[in-house]
Amino acid sequence: MSVTRIITISLILLLSWFLFTVAKNSATVVTESEQYKLASAVISKHRDPNNKARDVYRHPGQTLAFFGVESGMSVIEIWPGKGWYTEIIAPFMKEGQGQFIAAGFPQNAGPEWRQNMQRDYQQWLEQSPQYYKHVKVVELGPPSYWKVAPDDSVDVILTFRNVHNWLKGGYEADMFGAFYAALKPGGVLGVTDHRARPGTDLETMKKSGYLTESLVISLAEQAGFTLEDKSEINANALDDTHHPKGVWTLPPTLRLGEQDREKYLAIGESDRMTLRFRKPK
Repeated sequence: MSVTRIITISLILLLSWFLFTVAKNSATVVTESEQYKLASAVISKHRDPNNKARDVYRHPGQTLAFFGVESGMSVIEIWPGKGWYTEIIAPFMKEGQGQFIAAGFPQNAGPEWRQNMQRDYQQWLEQSPQYYKHVKVVELGPPSYWKVAPDDSVDVILTFRNVHNWLKGGYEADMFGAFYAALKPGGVLGVTDHRARPGTDLETMKKSGYLTESLVISLAEQAGFTLEDKSEINANALDDTHHPKGVWTLPPTLRLGEQDREKYLAIGESDRMTLRFRKPK
């Protein structure tokens, strides 16, 4: 059997397993054809191997399928950071001729580290035009960048592990309001964030980076959204959420350095909520 045939068979088997996993675990709302495209984007060779190694905690294909992301849609990723999810979503959207918008940090406002990260992100996009040339970059966040897209123009808005930052900064209502304005009636807001135990007080949430589901749901509902579904795709039963440096004690940050490193590596990344909201029609 030729090497090419072996690789082809392996790819088919991997994609078949991926599609089965999506169907079993994510209550997917996309077609099998779109699931196949998502699977192809997730296992693509262009992805950084270090990013791929984190799929076991982040389940990107299953998560995007749960949020109903399709390649022909208009999709905004909020505060993409270093581009972990962009690396998957942008090529996926390009294949279906959809529109992908990266709503990043304001380039000349806010902490210097955020401005630097945003510049690094945009340079990274420019270094691989075959994958990212079509990405539209906009600004979102304090002090006054609250218009992420024209009103009623976007199919899906996605945010991964960002709400805790907005809560700490005191502009969470502005963010959710911007999402609601930009989404089409019937559009989807997909939220993933570190999950606190029910009853956790507000100050502990701000300090630890873990938020209760009830708080996040309340913030979305106050903006006008309706909670449509929850998923345990990104749950981690090993995470009790009580750590010396909050969520940043765990990987990938490992803020304690070598102290108890193996212990925290064994826990893995944080326990996370995965919530799908919809803007009423």
